[in-house]
Amino acid sequence: MARSKVDFWVGLFVLLGAAAVAFLALRAGNLGSVSLGPSYTVTAQFNNVGGLKARSAVRSAGVVVGRVESIEFDDQSFQALVTMRLQQGIEFPSDSSASILTSGLLGEQYVGLEPGSEDKLLADNARITYTQGAIVLENLISRFLYSMANNQGTASNNNSAPAPQSAPAPQTP
Repeated sequence: MARSKVDFWVGLFVLLGAAAVAFLALRAGNLGSVSLGPSYTVTAQFNNVGGLKARSAVRSAGVVVGRVESIEFDDQSFQALVTMRLQQGIEFPSDSSASILTSGLLGEQYVGLEPGSEDKLLADNARITYTQGAIVLENLISRFLYSMANNQGTASNNNSAPAPQSAPAPQTP
């Protein structure tokens, strides 16, 4: 009798542990809040999506208002076409802009929506025309290093030029 009671509590503990691991795995993979309920779709084209993934958050004012549904390559414009599902009831003006941003310095990437000022609202299957692609850290570092190298080269060229000679001072007897 005592052995079956211990087995019951151990089994319950293992089940709770498995449920906790599953919950954490779903949260880490952004799968916990995939269902938005009623939603509508908008698209945007970006020059560079960086590490943006399907199911990444779409945020406005820091609040999750949707999810990235898919990312495809448009072979006509040579840009990434991002399809997003936004919550029904949260409507944005038609001149809103979308940017790919990063949470923290090296965190996950998400789409940030900035509302515009038009009276007309984004409808289902609308396209956001004002976009800013991801800022790639490697590109920023290389630009910084190249500009530093150019500045060093310019400074060394300026230092190697001969100094102007001044005329000798007249001597008085």
